[in-house]
Amino acid sequence: MAHVAPTSHRRGAHASHRSDPADGPVLTTTWIGLTFAMILGLVLSGRDHVGVRAAGITLLVMLVPLTVAVFGTAVRRGFGSGKAAFATAAALTLVALKFLL
Repeated sequence: MAHVAPTSHRRGAHASHRSDPADGPVLTTTWIGLTFAMILGLVLSGRDHVGVRAAGITLLVMLVPLTVAVFGTAVRRGFGSGKAAFATAAALTLVALKFLL
């Protein structure tokens, strides 16, 4: 019997990349992690050393779209902890003000 090479139509099933709405609301640890990372970015971007400041700004630039995406997911699936979501929104506002002012 000849060996048959695996092809795309013979591969097994894989998990879907789409999230199931039954997954539940956004976890509180997600909100706390985002808030902590934004505060860390604000602290680092306020330092005098050029490399540390650049690292803080880079962190903040990467976190803004991620945070907006998490808020979008929270609108669909539920916010989980309202207080933690509010803290993240406050940190996002501080970051936006830092870049705008």
